[in-house]
Amino acid sequence: MSALFPGFERRQIAVSGATINLVHGGQGPALLLLHGYPQTHCIWHKVAPRLAQHYTVVATDLRGYGDSSKPAGLPDHSNYSKRALALDQVELMQALGYHEFHLVGHDRGARVAHRLALDHAERVKKLAVLDICPTQSMYARTDRAFAKAYFHWFLLIQPAPFPETMIGADPEFFLKYQMGRRYGGLKAFAPEAMAEYLRCFSDPAAIHASCEDYRAAESIDLEHDSADATKRLACPVLALWGKHGVIEQRFDCLAEWRAVAREVQGQALDCGHYLAEEQPEEVVQQLESFLA
Repeated sequence: MSALFPGFERRQIAVSGATINLVHGGQGPALLLLHGYPQTHCIWHKVAPRLAQHYTVVATDLRGYGDSSKPAGLPDHSNYSKRALALDQVELMQALGYHEFHLVGHDRGARVAHRLALDHAERVKKLAVLDICPTQSMYARTDRAFAKAYFHWFLLIQPAPFPETMIGADPEFFLKYQMGRRYGGLKAFAPEAMAEYLRCFSDPAAIHASCEDYRAAESIDLEHDSADATKRLACPVLALWGKHGVIEQRFDCLAEWRAVAREVQGQALDCGHYLAEEQPEEVVQQLESFLA
């Protein structure tokens, strides 16, 4: 893994709800990067070294993913709520000495980032969300085409141990199918990064934890979102998404984010879901321009 992040230091930091694995490096304003499903912080290996030329970059494994701790889910899934996962990151950044920071999230990490910016607005200077619309609006607009494209949303929320057993029967097949079925296939992923994704996802505790992430999204996260329906993100928001993905096909991404944030800009990039690995140069350019 060290070869993926040259010059970065690896650490594990205990916060109130978990122990979080991370790499950090560079110098300048703090920049926190959060990954998505079914991956780890390694999704940022093509962009983090470039960003570290101007920022102190922190890339973490979310609770339940990578080499972070993976507690068993509670009956109400609250320990995998985006509120809980966001608090992990706030406490981690505080432990590193950063009271405020820029924040970038992809996929599940972008959902954690959205909640973090709502619950801890004073912490987030600018927020970039990659290839998502807000969770509540995506569920509200579910139709046959969306359910077919995002079938895993509805598989993973089934009660334990059904999805855990199904996925655990062949984690490598599931991971490669899930990542490879999207635009661009598997060729965007460096072999070293794919080996890390597979190593981490093959842990039964990681499979369970990732299911809990989705179970929380369909239950307690929606409760939190409904309670905050009138709140709008105070920080500037950059929304980027893949031109060849579901967000482009099924949603008006900028309109969805402008409904929940005061200041939004963004565009589609010429790629699928995995922006930072399919179009790293463009992602770096967009982030540097936005964060400057």
